[in-house]
Amino acid sequence: RLRDTPEDICFEATANAIALHPARPLLAAGDVDGDVYLYSYSCTEGENRQLWSSGHHLKSCRDVAFSQDGQKLFTVSKDKSIHLLTVEEGRLETRFPKAHGSALNCVLPIDAHVFATGDDNGALKVWDLRKGDAILEAQQQEEYISAMAVDGNGKILLTASGDGTLGVFNVKRRRFELLSEPQNGDLTSVTLLKRGRKVACGSSEGTIYLFNWDGFGAASDRFALRAESVDCMVPVTDSIVCVGSLDGVIRAVNILPNRVLGCVGQHLGEPIEQLAVAPGGQLLASCAHDQKVKFWDISALGEMVVDDYRKKKKKGVPLRALSGKAVGSGEDFFADLREEAEPEAAAESDSD
Repeated sequence: RLRDTPEDICFEATANAIALHPARPLLAAGDVDGDVYLYSYSCTEGENRQLWSSGHHLKSCRDVAFSQDGQKLFTVSKDKSIHLLTVEEGRLETRFPKAHGSALNCVLPIDAHVFATGDDNGALKVWDLRKGDAILEAQQQEEYISAMAVDGNGKILLTASGDGTLGVFNVKRRRFELLSEPQNGDLTSVTLLKRGRKVACGSSEGTIYLFNWDGFGAASDRFALRAESVDCMVPVTDSIVCVGSLDGVIRAVNILPNRVLGCVGQHLGEPIEQLAVAPGGQLLASCAHDQKVKFWDISALGEMVVDDYRKKKKKGVPLRALSGKAVGSGEDFFADLREEAEPEAAAESDSD
């Protein structure tokens, strides 16, 4: 039987990190026990398959990323190591055992040979696989590096940090460029929008900060969501991002004009760890503390047009559901969006 989205994938431990293959229906996940899994996913019922698992990491696997050609999988861990696995068999091909002085938090492939890693202490390293070593090392930020993004030329690397700053590094010239002024709360995510002219950063306080490409010193705009936090963020179109929050709700947000479009899905009351978009932009995957990876249909977001006209918001109106599975849209968890929770909703949140 065909479904709109693949079935949930359940794990024995919480999955911290997920990535979707750039060309094939494959999902990689890393969990808090340090295990890494590769699954094939399908909209045909009963067709999700675990292809392999790897237990090389000694501590929690914090991030996973496919190489641009889709043949390798990068994984980084709290045990300070970087692993490169083959996607076909899950064989450990390259290992940097003590890659950083602190626990690693994120990894970003930049081109066929170069990738970047960030750790819990604010240190960034850019590596070249041809040399087998780091070609840029910098420690400009005071707290953990939460996320990274790179421009289309693989030249300018951006790092979001728990100290509230956005770091700018020139990969080609192997140097630090500048640090933004600190924003409120931890910066948790960073993504490029508007054909690379704008950069959006999510914060632990539920605000999205916008920077102009040529003005990283100070935010040009900010947009406060009615959310506890913005913990992760992925671009879906040139103007629309999906954001995951502590409240378990995945919101679709349009940037400039700034609007919350609605709810794509939810892990009821469970903080969302990471989001990933499938090639073609039709499917979104999410992992949360409920030990599940869920899939959401985001095909409707590509056709949404947002005009500048802003209607006055009525208090207590729930978020619009943007997919069939987003019914209820997790609004039962927002006291500020609904004056009184219905009895069933209150009971449901108690049992969670």
